[in-house]
Amino acid sequence: MNSYLDPTQIQFYQEHGYLHLPAYADHVDIDHLRQQAQNIMTQFEAEERTVFSTQAQRHTSDRYFLESGDQIRCFFEEDAFDAEGQIQVPLEKAINKIGHAMHDLLPEFQRFSYRSELLSIARTLGMQRPSIVQSQYICKQARIGGVVRAHTDSTFIYSEPLSCLGVWIALEKAHEQNGCLLVLPGSHRAYPLQERFVRNAETGTKFVETTAERVTWPEEKLIPIPAAKGDLILLHGSLVHASSANRSEHSRHAYVLHLIDLACHWPKDNWLQRRTQLPFQDMESVV
Repeated sequence: MNSYLDPTQIQFYQEHGYLHLPAYADHVDIDHLRQQAQNIMTQFEAEERTVFSTQAQRHTSDRYFLESGDQIRCFFEEDAFDAEGQIQVPLEKAINKIGHAMHDLLPEFQRFSYRSELLSIARTLGMQRPSIVQSQYICKQARIGGVVRAHTDSTFIYSEPLSCLGVWIALEKAHEQNGCLLVLPGSHRAYPLQERFVRNAETGTKFVETTAERVTWPEEKLIPIPAAKGDLILLHGSLVHASSANRSEHSRHAYVLHLIDLACHWPKDNWLQRRTQLPFQDMESVV
């Protein structure tokens, strides 16, 4: 298989922990995804008012969230509700994201996710048996899109040894005003894993500190990565990244995949688990 990345791109990724690839996805394919996501959000009945709060992580004790690893479920923006808990915007404009198994359950998303180009990228970056373990359709709604605090993906998508690769695809233009990605270049080499997000019998989930010495990330050094519709941004699992709130009049839809290497161990206390009838798939068997 020919490499999708050239040596200069590989070197940049290895040095900085991220890589911006323009025009990865066709606009027609993107519009099909957006239409299917719109259908999901329009049909969604607000029986489970599970808010995706990256600040307080209030949703993380919900069974609705914990059982989403092999489901398609919607999560609300924190600011979609007033003080009395009433939705302030149309339902489809109140949803923060859809997750977490669209890539394996919806044919349109499966075709878009399992591409030979992505398999090539993962192999080039050292994965022996690349597998997509999570997919998220993130809306970053206009005016109410929430902050995503600085974090590393390996905190949430953990394997032994670490193998997480984040794949962030812009479905709309992303810029500083509507909450584009912010990255801390080189942080994947500078800081050890600080904590893991795991299942917990008492509280549903919790953050567990690793044995690494605690450090404070220099978040003032985060830089924006504006992206055009169809662009892809690769994120090393140990790269510190974030995004600001969206208070603009424009949404910032994105499709995010997280890959691991099935040659690595997936612990049973990871928050993300799947039933045996829908196991993680080796990309080689699908592409």
